[in-house]
Amino acid sequence: MILSISGVVLLGIVVFIFFRKDGLKASHAMISALFGFYLASTAIAPSIKAGGESLASLLGGIKF
Repeated sequence: MILSISGVVLLGIVVFIFFRKDGLKASHAMISALFGFYLASTAIAPSIKAGGESLASLLGGIKF
């Protein structure tokens, strides 16, 4: 639950910065789509959420 909320907040901030800075480009559109999937309750949203959680656990497991 915490990961989902922080993911939505992070992606929302990134989308806001993209809109304010240069307008929306192709890479910005992908971030916006991810933001939409986190907010929406579509059939594909759980798969994207699981991928985000998997990436977060992968990055969290990196030892420096």
